[in-house]
Formats: sequence, C-alpha cells, structure tokens
Amino acid sequence: MCADYDEHVAKRCREPIAEEVSDKERANFCGYFAPRAKAWTPPDTSAAEQARLELEKLFGKR
Repeated sequence: MCADYDEHVAKRCREPIAEEVSDKERANFCGYFAPRAKAWTPPDTSAAEQARLELEKLFGKR
C-alpha cells in the first residue's frame, strides 16, 4: 500500500535509504511510508443495502 513499493527494484522499495523489511507478514514500521493513491477502495455494499431495505419493507422498521 506504499507509494514507493515496487517489485522490480532492490529491497522492493524505491526509497534508497529505507531499511529492508525482512518479515512482511508481521507488523513493521517505515519512516518513509506514503500511502499509494487508491490503495484501498471500500467494498460494494449496494447488494447488502438493497437486501436490508427489502427486509425493512417486509417486516417493518423497528
């Protein structure tokens, strides 16, 4: 999710002085972390919202 992450460079980071993260499965810290634009998009909840509205119509809102 970092803007500097790149699979094709050494240490998988374009920041030349950042320390390498050896265990990527555990929590870690990088002082150069910058979130990548559009790294996270919210899930599409329209189907769940439609189902909730249908149930409210059927059983009435409490």
